[in-house]
Amino acid sequence: MLLYLRLLKESLAFAMNALRNNMLRTFLSLLGVTVGIFSIIAVLAAVDSLDRKIKEDMSSVDKNTMYLKRFSFGPSDVPRWKREQFPDVTYEEYQYLKGAVPSAQAMAFQIFTKTETVRYNDQSASNINMVPVSYEFVDIQSVKIGEGRFYTESESNAGSAVVVIGYEVAQKLFGNDDPLEKQVRIYGRKMTVIGVMEKQGSGSLGMPSNDTTIFFPVNFLRKMYGDHNDFMTPVIIIKPQPGEEAEAVKADVTQKLRNHRGVKSGEIDNFSIDILSGFTEMIDQMIGMMNMIGWIISGFSLLVGGFGIANIMFVSVKERTNLIGIQKALGAKNKFILFQFLFEAVILSVIGGLLGMLMVWGITVVLSKALDFEFVLGLGNILIGTGVSTLIGLISGILPAISASRLDPVEAIRSGM
Repeated sequence: MLLYLRLLKESLAFAMNALRNNMLRTFLSLLGVTVGIFSIIAVLAAVDSLDRKIKEDMSSVDKNTMYLKRFSFGPSDVPRWKREQFPDVTYEEYQYLKGAVPSAQAMAFQIFTKTETVRYNDQSASNINMVPVSYEFVDIQSVKIGEGRFYTESESNAGSAVVVIGYEVAQKLFGNDDPLEKQVRIYGRKMTVIGVMEKQGSGSLGMPSNDTTIFFPVNFLRKMYGDHNDFMTPVIIIKPQPGEEAEAVKADVTQKLRNHRGVKSGEIDNFSIDILSGFTEMIDQMIGMMNMIGWIISGFSLLVGGFGIANIMFVSVKERTNLIGIQKALGAKNKFILFQFLFEAVILSVIGGLLGMLMVWGITVVLSKALDFEFVLGLGNILIGTGVSTLIGLISGILPAISASRLDPVEAIRSGM
């Protein structure tokens, strides 16, 4: 054990000496490893941060939650011209299904609509995500209220002019003033602020954040514009009872709505039901694909880096031929020489990897401060970077180490004279 520790110490000294005496040559040779490790860890850190943000954003939603609407979120076997003939889901169907599907714990009626500009006196906030939805939404998805409250069942059914605004909206319109019970202007109408949501941070996958979102009763919008407008897409959100299989609830909803709409046996469904778990599986596949692409691209840099390490080691063997001969003449075994150069290759490679990981860490710090998004360089990624660097050093250093260990001591000493 002490022998290997001494080998490691000597190898570290030789590696540091190579860095000091041939700084430019060594740096250029290590550049491939540095860039390769940087690429891999940067991709892994970015994807892990995105995955963490998505799971954090979706932690408030049951994965079995489903969306009933005219079109599917994903690909469909139904031709586009056929789908365009499907009717929108209606408020009346939402009310019917609430009483007809006991396997559903909660249902909410929402309208997907365009962004709007919200005004208060001479202040305004543009591109605000509008979420007209019935009061049951808070039973399906957690809405964290920082101040005030969410609207009640009676306010929802009556379509009262009340709003719950996001943190950033409140900051833009009211600054440090208390926004509760103040009136903002939306759709040319005054609406009273009854709640402000907690700060969430930026949304993931391009989804809007609650910070720039306003919730208000869906019937308020229906009273203004009716149920059939190009900028409005109605959807029924369904949360199954605890313990109920999502597919079973989906089948129940499908059968009830087919009967309610008079869809005949053998005819295709003229609506779509998407389960959120399918969306999360698609995200997991996409994240896995991004990781794989990152490894493939980074592999080319690591290949170049491996050749660079091998080049350093072959030069090192050439420069220390005389020393190797002396060591062998004094009784050093082939194994000792082999491990000495192998450890040196690993140390050089790990140094290149550490430089790459240091660059990633610096970028994560800068981006986390510049953007409203937390980039994280986790311990797992650091271990991966260190492991890959070590592997590259082992592979690149094995041939130079073998060639050094096989040198004839007499010839080695003579060639160095």
